[in-house]
Amino acid sequence: MSYPGLPKRQLFKAVVLSSLLFLVSCSDKPQQKGMGGDMKVPVSVITVQPTPTEIFVELPGRVEAIKDAEIRARVTGIVTGIHFEQGSDVKEGQLLFTIDPAPYEARRNQAAAQLKVAEADVRSARLFAQRNSKLVKSNAVSRQEYDNAVARALQAEANVAAAQAALQSAEIDLGYTKVVSPISGRIGKSIVTEGALVSATSSTLMASVQQLDQVYVDITRSTTQLAQLRKAMDAGVLTRSNDGDALARVVLEDGSVYPQDGKLLFSGVSVDPSTGQVSLRAQFKNPDQILLPGMYVRVRLQQGMDEKALLVPPQAIQRTADGLSSLMLVKDGKVTPVAVRVGPESKGKSIIYKGLNPGDVVVVEGFQKIRPGAPVQAMPWNGEQKAAAQPAPAQG
Repeated sequence: MSYPGLPKRQLFKAVVLSSLLFLVSCSDKPQQKGMGGDMKVPVSVITVQPTPTEIFVELPGRVEAIKDAEIRARVTGIVTGIHFEQGSDVKEGQLLFTIDPAPYEARRNQAAAQLKVAEADVRSARLFAQRNSKLVKSNAVSRQEYDNAVARALQAEANVAAAQAALQSAEIDLGYTKVVSPISGRIGKSIVTEGALVSATSSTLMASVQQLDQVYVDITRSTTQLAQLRKAMDAGVLTRSNDGDALARVVLEDGSVYPQDGKLLFSGVSVDPSTGQVSLRAQFKNPDQILLPGMYVRVRLQQGMDEKALLVPPQAIQRTADGLSSLMLVKDGKVTPVAVRVGPESKGKSIIYKGLNPGDVVVVEGFQKIRPGAPVQAMPWNGEQKAAAQPAPAQG
């Protein structure tokens, strides 16, 4: 390329400018090619395969104490002492309250004195009857007098028995002045104070003790769900678990899973006509007393084993505008959305009941850059390996 008639400096500038324009035109060509629609977006995928999986159903439940004892007054009197810390753990037989024992001690002493009088009377009556038994043989006394003496002796013995019963009753009432805990557990607030008058007639409530080392969870389940479970069993979709007791897990209000598994105690045999539901009860160990009576929880109840469950990570499930669920599949290198029906979760994955087939390739990560029909480059998802490499979160 020549530039006749130009000075050397201008000629040099023209050559440099031409070179720059050439380089810019060359660098624009690959960019324009990269902007084309044939570019494949990398996405993370999994290939779905049937997996034997335990199936659970999630139901509402309420926590109930295994033992719930109401401490009530059994004698009438003034409370003279409270011997526990409110909200603390108490043992069976531990002294909780003291009711003024003075009037009951006096009654006990009076009953003991009456017993001694009765015992003295019975001794005298027995000796009199024995003497008359000898005199009646020699006709010194009449048979009637002898019979009267024997009857008085028997009556005196009955008086002794009545006096013993009165003394025992007085001692029981005196014992009730020391109010003890009938069970081991956690005691609530004291409903009465020192100096308060409690009544045996109205059974004044003084406190409550609840056993919390184990708790019940009462569950309700609709008859429709029971019918669906029965159909799944009959169709062979679900098989019964090998365990003798049905497994139950509690989901707390914050969404965390309670660490102790429980077992189903019974399933109701009658339906509540007002709600159309059946009552169930599960039992859980509660060593840390995390579950408290009256707490609302969700219970995951074991249903059986699905030998061919299709599982996907929850983040693979997309929600449509109409509230339905869908998955992004990779078919022939392109994205294809499919509508699915999602079941319960098992071991951190969601069970897909409808819309997914064994061998399907499901997109798990990379949704931001894809659309239906877009070409993609599928790469194996390594989210499970990353999760396993991370330290386990601290509990509670």
